[in-house]
Amino acid sequence: MEIVIISVTAFIVAILTFFSGFGLGTILTPVFMIFFPVDLAIGLTGIVHFFNNIFKLFLVGRKADKEVLLRFGVPAVIAAILGSWLLLNITDLKPLFSYEAFGKNLEVYPVKFIISVLLIIFASIDLIPYFNKLQFGKDKLPIGGALSGFFGGLSGNQGALRSAFLIKAGLSKEAFIATAVVVSTFVDFTRLSVYATRFTKAGLSNNLTLVVCATLSAIAGAYIGNKLLKKVTLRFLQVTIAIMLIIISIALGAGLI
Repeated sequence: MEIVIISVTAFIVAILTFFSGFGLGTILTPVFMIFFPVDLAIGLTGIVHFFNNIFKLFLVGRKADKEVLLRFGVPAVIAAILGSWLLLNITDLKPLFSYEAFGKNLEVYPVKFIISVLLIIFASIDLIPYFNKLQFGKDKLPIGGALSGFFGGLSGNQGALRSAFLIKAGLSKEAFIATAVVVSTFVDFTRLSVYATRFTKAGLSNNLTLVVCATLSAIAGAYIGNKLLKKVTLRFLQVTIAIMLIIISIALGAGLI
């Protein structure tokens, strides 16, 4: 059942997020968490996200802005190493708190709580009008790269913060999309390299079929999303995704999933 649920989610979300700049990893991670431990869920999501990015890299990667890649991408990769290391060292902590609800004892763990807060913050970026007016000069790109890379390694969610900086960097639509894809691919590769130290022990080899199905579903969704781009607005997609993220975040932070 988890193969069907995760694959369908990956397909639908990949359609919605092809050009939004974020969303696939952010939404897919909580879905994986329903069936797997936090660190394995983030790792599995990272694999699906990485290969989906590889596909998009072949489609648009050549249009990436090289200067922005260096100023934003290098700090992102370095920070992703730190975030990934931190993830592997806090997943074994005891619950922050527990409570009774719906006849069940619900426990809220540190990583899930942190991720919940991060998701709400990231989702809010596209719902608060103030952020739409922000302008970030290229001198701020290293800061944005470091922040998005760190949170990408820690929670698997780097896209919203990355987009918030890159969309204000004076790039064309094509360059923005391509640059975001290239940066995301390198961050994925970096954090997956760190996660690999836990993959075998956590049970990755037992879930290869799931990973393949989810990856192919995401790639198919990305292909269709590219075809449907002209029929929807970027703003509509981002607001829709942001609302979905907040709902998921509340459930995650409350220990419901």
